[in-house]
Amino acid sequence: MNTRLTWICHGATMASRKALFPLDEPLEGKAAEEAGRMAALPRADRVATSPALRARQTVDALHLQARIDPALRDCDHGRWAGRSIAAIEAEEPENLMAWMSDPEAAPHGGESLLDLRTRVADWMESESALGGHVIAVSHAAVIRAAVAHVLQAPLSSFWLSDIEPLAVIRMTSNGRRWSLRFQH
Repeated sequence: MNTRLTWICHGATMASRKALFPLDEPLEGKAAEEAGRMAALPRADRVATSPALRARQTVDALHLQARIDPALRDCDHGRWAGRSIAAIEAEEPENLMAWMSDPEAAPHGGESLLDLRTRVADWMESESALGGHVIAVSHAAVIRAAVAHVLQAPLSSFWLSDIEPLAVIRMTSNGRRWSLRFQH
């Protein structure tokens, strides 16, 4: 069964601008306006969103009706949530390095990159079984995990994808494998 998956990263937030591990913060003032000016999206059979406020606000700005799907939630950053990457690097350099270099590490008490990728891959496979076109509004980390999954890349590649606010990434599945889809 053929499936098209259009990922949309939520709009900009204070956390993304200040390099903080996110909490459930709202979009920045202009982010909703920017989302509202995005090019028209193709018709979708299903639209799903992360339960996070910033994702739900992005869905509203895009004038979409979406079901909230907990599988699309951001990576659980545990006790690092709301803190700056610079502060974590200064206070816990070994833990930060472990999390960034070992896909199974979760020194913050949250989710490892391996757990994140498994969750995202499972969600993608369940959507592939349904076929049609699905739009998913989620987070940069979730989309990076999806890209690594599609490319069958080692999780060390997770850090090599830069997903900006309101980025649109397209994928297709023929029921056996996923592919990235680039179009103009």
